[in-house]
Amino acid sequence: MKTEKPRILAIDYGARRIGIAITDPLRLFSIPLLTIPNDKDLWSNLLHIFDSYEIETVVIGYPLKESGGRSSSTEMVEKFRKELEKKISQKILFVDERYSSEIAQQRILETVPSKKKRKDKNLIDKNAAAVILQSYLDGA
Repeated sequence: MKTEKPRILAIDYGARRIGIAITDPLRLFSIPLLTIPNDKDLWSNLLHIFDSYEIETVVIGYPLKESGGRSSSTEMVEKFRKELEKKISQKILFVDERYSSEIAQQRILETVPSKKKRKDKNLIDKNAAAVILQSYLDGA
């Protein structure tokens, strides 16, 4: 009998890179996991993550303008979700991602001493996914 709850996975979808975060086993905290390139290997890389963890729910950052209206990225993220729905059976939710990258950058500034490492876009993407996931957890 498993005592560990299935985890929640967050995706910060981008045209070049996709940030991934996951909850701890008790689903209290978000943990930046990794950033994968948005290339020809996207689906095999993403599905490998689903094979590696027991995922119950997926939250995807939903890009909206500051006003709450649709942004240029909204359609791209909606298309990604439709493709993901064809490949997995888990529940998929959108979570407002406004300011997630800015919050992630601020957290990185506060916790990463190396200027060179702070400029790593992969670090920003997976931390933005963690911000999105924590926002979902705090609101759930």
